[in-house]
Amino acid sequence: MSSSSSSGPAGNAAARVDDAVTVDADDKTVTIPPVAGEVALLMAIQDKLTDAPGVLPVAKAMSFFGEHAAGWMGLAALGAAVDADRRRGWAAVGASAFTSHAASVIIKRVVRRRRPHHPGIRVGVGTPSKLSFPSSHATSTTAALVALSRMGFGPAPLAGVPAIMLSRLVLGVHYPTDVLAGAALGWTTATITDKILGGAADAAPATSAGEGRTAQ
Repeated sequence: MSSSSSSGPAGNAAARVDDAVTVDADDKTVTIPPVAGEVALLMAIQDKLTDAPGVLPVAKAMSFFGEHAAGWMGLAALGAAVDADRRRGWAAVGASAFTSHAASVIIKRVVRRRRPHHPGIRVGVGTPSKLSFPSSHATSTTAALVALSRMGFGPAPLAGVPAIMLSRLVLGVHYPTDVLAGAALGWTTATITDKILGGAADAAPATSAGEGRTAQ
């Protein structure tokens, strides 16, 4: 297989060039395409981050949690079960994750962009499909985190948005525009879902005036 020729350091070094090159691998002649645009950016990000301590395990854990938005929907169900005062907000988290994921899958099947496949890109995790645009992980995670930020948790959850975007690049399963489009789609979906459900922020439990909160 030609892809196996890039698994080692020599394969990556041969792939990271500005012009197409031809190498011998497994008794076959393999032409490696030139590196440019998003491929070059993706490789640069991987070179910078992938081998840093802890980065790859965290990226894989985020991938597992966000697969098919299952982790976010499970968290929303648990939150709704134990936090009755904010049940509407937790419903918004689950609904945002589900609907945004579904939207991303539909768009993927229309656009049909192939996942990164240059031999110099290191792929660190399996994927359920070969379609790339937009990133469903970036979409559903952004949607869930936006919904969380609107139900009394403040802006802190939003720190996870760039984290999930970078994780998909570190794992080599998306191009930068895939994760950017996914984040935009997730944010939009969460905003629409919030309006449909009447405002997840309204689900934050009321506190007394003595606790420093005044009704607006």
